[in-house]
Amino acid sequence: MAALLLFPGAGSNRDHGALVAIEQAVTSGRRSITSVRADFPYRRAGRRPPDRAPVLLQAVRDELAALPRGPVVLGGRSMGGRMCSMVVGDEHSPFRAAGVVLVSYPLHPPGKPDKLRVEHLPRIQSPCLFIHGTRDPFGSPEELLRWTASIPGPVEHVWIERGTHDLKGADQQLAAATDEWIRRLGLLSRVRRS
Repeated sequence: MAALLLFPGAGSNRDHGALVAIEQAVTSGRRSITSVRADFPYRRAGRRPPDRAPVLLQAVRDELAALPRGPVVLGGRSMGGRMCSMVVGDEHSPFRAAGVVLVSYPLHPPGKPDKLRVEHLPRIQSPCLFIHGTRDPFGSPEELLRWTASIPGPVEHVWIERGTHDLKGADQQLAAATDEWIRRLGLLSRVRRS
C-alpha cells in the first residue's frame, strides 16, 4: 500500500490549507493509499517554539514507522519539508522515499544567505519536487536552483510567480502541481473510471 505523509511549517499545524489541498488532490480517485498529515510534538503539546532538530527528525521517523509497507511520498511546508528531506538524506538510514515534496523550502533564514541548510541535499537519492515562490525571502529561485543541483536524484521545480514564503492563495496550484508530478512519476495509481 502506498502512503502520503505531510508535515507543516514551524508556525502552523496539520490542518494548514496547503497540506489539506495536497492531500485531497493526491488521494482523490486513488485506491490503496494511506494519507497522514502529522503534527510535530511541540504542536501536539500546545507549545509554540519548535523542538530542536533531533526531536523533529525522530517525529518524522516515528510517523514513517507507523505507515504500512509500500512506497512513501513525504514532505511538507517549510520546516516540515526540510525535516523530511533530512530524514531522506540521512546516510545512516535505510529508508528510501518514493518521492519528496518540498513546499517553500527554507534554504536560509531571511536576510542570512550565509546560514544555508543544504548539507544533506547531496545525499538525497529520491525524486524531489520543490514548489517555491519567486519572492520567497528564505531563498531566491537562483539560490534554490544552485543548491538543488547538488541532489543526485531527479529534481523538479514549480515556481509560484510573485509568491512569498506563505504562498498565500496558491493552495490549489501547488496541490495540482504535486498531483501531476506524482502521476508522471507513476508513484501512485488512480482508480479507472468507467
